[in-house]
Amino acid sequence: MKKLAPPKPSPLYPTIWHFASERHSMYLKRLAGNTPPWTEDSVLATYRFTNTFRAADRVSQYLIRLVYKEMKNATPETLFLAVMLFKVFNRIDTWEAIVSELGFPNVDTFDYDACDDVLSNLRARQPIYSAAYIMPSGKTKGTPKHRMHLGLIRQMIEEEVPLKLQGSKGLEDAYNVLLSYPSLGPFLAFQYTIDLNYTVLMDHSEQSYVVAGPGALDGLSKTFVDLGDYSPAEAIVWLADRQRSEFDLHGLEFNGLWGRAMQPIDIQNVLCEVSKYTRATSPEVKGLSGRTRIKQRYTSAGHIATPFFPPKWRINDEVRPSSRHPNDSNPQPTKQSSLPFNIARDTEAPASRS
Repeated sequence: MKKLAPPKPSPLYPTIWHFASERHSMYLKRLAGNTPPWTEDSVLATYRFTNTFRAADRVSQYLIRLVYKEMKNATPETLFLAVMLFKVFNRIDTWEAIVSELGFPNVDTFDYDACDDVLSNLRARQPIYSAAYIMPSGKTKGTPKHRMHLGLIRQMIEEEVPLKLQGSKGLEDAYNVLLSYPSLGPFLAFQYTIDLNYTVLMDHSEQSYVVAGPGALDGLSKTFVDLGDYSPAEAIVWLADRQRSEFDLHGLEFNGLWGRAMQPIDIQNVLCEVSKYTRATSPEVKGLSGRTRIKQRYTSAGHIATPFFPPKWRINDEVRPSSRHPNDSNPQPTKQSSLPFNIARDTEAPASRS
């Protein structure tokens, strides 16, 4: 059914497009080896914000390389085990501690009790969960949270979730499979669906379905007066569909991720970051959360490696490595795509290019 009343933008609406363009420009400049500052935006230069494209962030990059390189010959069940084991904790050092002690996981030989011991010992010294997501502990009172999550992964494999995901008809269908399990609320279930969709386990379009997390809901509340006849998820898809005209309207340069436009999951993340960004630029606008402070300040982790994306996206041939050492004096810009920016660019890309 056609929506009668479209979302009504607020005065902060242009912030969505400014943030997406400028944050991505910073990423490309850093990838090219340019020395900081990479922006004249004092808020972006001061505080930590994720990349415009979710798949370009450090943890996503680690996962994508893992599943396509170190585990490229894994069975669907082993691939699912690895992705969930990595993403439930969402910390590279937690994953590397597990692999250091137990080796790369294999569904036929993985020792859940030994992994429990590794995590119990590790959590006595440092956090084992990322602070990026709030991980629920479920209804297992008195049981360590990590033990509950190991049991959940084991249950999902025993109940053939990897095969159900392989047979899913689309992103929403796959999401509903994960959502049916305890302690996986809508936000986490969708995030894991996207992570699993990066792999060869599934190949669903990201274009038409999204789940709005709490941060995105706050971002929408600041950038729109109201959403009209649209749900939050529908408003995110609406934004994704009109991105080219919005960048042009606001005079912003944006060529996407080497030709790949922002998908609804990327818009969802941008709205979450806009929620934080506007705490500094427009503190008088409280949003849903009422928060007024940005906790994490930006600290450079140094030079970043040439990114690698799911091969099914067919953009890796367009990506170029850093063209100079960070200390060189004549930076060369990172190559942008020679392909036209395409809002519909997703897994339906042509199989080959001349």
